[in-house]
Amino acid sequence: MAKKQFKAESKRLLQMMINSIYTNKDIFLRELISNASDALDKRHYISLTDHDSSNDNEELKITIERHPDTRQLVIEDNGVGMTDEELEKNLGTIARSGSAEFRAAMDKADQDDNVDIIGQFGVGFYSAFMVAERVLVESKSMKSEQAYSWSSSGEDGYVISPIDKETVGTRITLNLKPDTDDEKYSEYLEEYKIRELVKKYSDYVRYPIQMECEHTIPDPDNKDKSITTTRLDTLNSMKPLWKRDKKDITPEEYNEFYKAKFNDWENPQKVIHYNVEGNVSYTALLFIPGKTPYNFYYSDFEPGLKLYSKGVFIMDKAKELIPDYYRFVTGLVDSEDLSLNISREILQQDRQVRAIARSIETKIHSALEDMLKNERAEYEKFFDNFGLNLKYGIYKDYGVNKEKLQDLILFKSTKENKYVTLKEYTDRMKDGQKAIYYACGSDMDEINRNPIMATLRDKGYEVLYFLDERDEFVAQIMQKYADKPFQNISKGDLDLDTEEEKKAREQKQEENKDMLTAMKDALGDKVKEVRISSRLKDDPVIIVSDEGVSLEMEKYMANDPMNKGIKASKILELNPDHPLFGVLKDTYQNHPDEIKDDAEVLYDQAMLIQGMPIDDPAAYARRVANLMLKAAGKAPLPIEEEKEKKEEKPAEETAKTEETDKPSEN
Repeated sequence: MAKKQFKAESKRLLQMMINSIYTNKDIFLRELISNASDALDKRHYISLTDHDSSNDNEELKITIERHPDTRQLVIEDNGVGMTDEELEKNLGTIARSGSAEFRAAMDKADQDDNVDIIGQFGVGFYSAFMVAERVLVESKSMKSEQAYSWSSSGEDGYVISPIDKETVGTRITLNLKPDTDDEKYSEYLEEYKIRELVKKYSDYVRYPIQMECEHTIPDPDNKDKSITTTRLDTLNSMKPLWKRDKKDITPEEYNEFYKAKFNDWENPQKVIHYNVEGNVSYTALLFIPGKTPYNFYYSDFEPGLKLYSKGVFIMDKAKELIPDYYRFVTGLVDSEDLSLNISREILQQDRQVRAIARSIETKIHSALEDMLKNERAEYEKFFDNFGLNLKYGIYKDYGVNKEKLQDLILFKSTKENKYVTLKEYTDRMKDGQKAIYYACGSDMDEINRNPIMATLRDKGYEVLYFLDERDEFVAQIMQKYADKPFQNISKGDLDLDTEEEKKAREQKQEENKDMLTAMKDALGDKVKEVRISSRLKDDPVIIVSDEGVSLEMEKYMANDPMNKGIKASKILELNPDHPLFGVLKDTYQNHPDEIKDDAEVLYDQAMLIQGMPIDDPAAYARRVANLMLKAAGKAPLPIEEEKEKKEEKPAEETAKTEETDKPSEN
């Protein structure tokens, strides 16, 4: 028969199909298997609704054949088949989908009968031309005794011819393109490659996908040898685990599925399996891993859920379906309602996607709340693995999600050194307590050595341990919880004193104003103020920060090249009840010139207590040595700080050097 030409617009679309729409050549097999599955669904549906076909008991299946000698790959089904007219409409007109028309007819008739029609664009068939230089389609319809073929080499057009074919169904033969340096098309004739593609993309197609495969077995006549034989293998599992009833699935089955599909050696900590029916219907099988992935906090970690449409694999990492603060959740979503683009490779940003994403977020949140309430030990294990990501979710985007996540975060506290929620903390606060107190450090022992902790323990206040350098950022973004502000114990005014204690402190501040001013002058711009402390019990001195940047933030920023210059505004606080305070007063009254060295020593000591670097460790060591000499009645040695060693040369010497260095006029 005469060759027919694609319409001009169809030619352009076919060229786009081959070169642009599909970015991964492997998916051609997915598309052809999906089309075959559609044809089988149609035959199954007709057998249920057409009385003339009620005795149609033939096993519905898809068969794949490999012919390396002729470079041919064959995909065959015994589905509904196509007439010559249908071949013309469905294959001669690009983007006309017989599946879409069939689904529309079913919807109009209000029929479902458990039939899954996958195709909706009518372009998937043409992905075959990415790997084939010629495509032959041989088909016999249930409605006709005459079979027909459709053949094409791509953009040059197609031919439809009558043929002899005994069985109903469609057989597609691909003549693969020659191999090139960049593309090895013959790979699609290898058994391992077909197995891999079917397992990845079409494992849950509801009909068996079969192929002749080689197997090595012991030679019955010689136990030292083996022989190779072939048999028809079913390549797909057909029944998705997530489509089964939850009560019929054992924990072992969930665990094995998770480890096999998501490449983990350990069982998941939590399984979330549910089904939603409504305006947007979907099934989700989600997992919280039992440990933190090795690259979880690195840029190469890819979050997202596997996406299936009616059991056909569409996408490996659909990150649109899960919020970033729950990115530790892995799993899959299978939906008939998701809108996909023409290549079925990228999710469209539409209301169905947003609706499913909101639903998934709510389900994960409820599961975590339930674990926190009913499985506290398990939740604490989860929080050790992924709590930092929840905290990140709080301070990201300026705290837009803080109210969603604030009741899921935990902190260790001074009450039994156990995890506590913010609600548990605020529920047991002392009467009259004005703030949620926290202290920052690398571990609890370091924080407990902080001189301020003794005062808070004496007053019976519980303190949260902020052990991660990002914890304070979380507190600053949240600002308050249950109307109680967060308060760093080393920052600002803790306001712990009674009115009588405040008056006594103010009086001591006034009485020692001149000495405190002298110490401030001696320290220069290192401190904003030297004052009497209300937060020290047993120790003589402490450095705290004023409002704004805290000491912990200064340490954190010091590691960031972009923020190295950011400094906390420091305040040196002295304990008026410590014996050293009396020594300071005596020194100032009798040897005021020595107050500078005492102020420098106390400042450096306070900085070291807070884990902060000091400017000149050598000068500090000499000052401490001098104090020891002074106590022993020995004469102190002169202190030469590093910066003081850089003396300027005398003017005469400088002038002489300049004269010597001046080039000769000769």
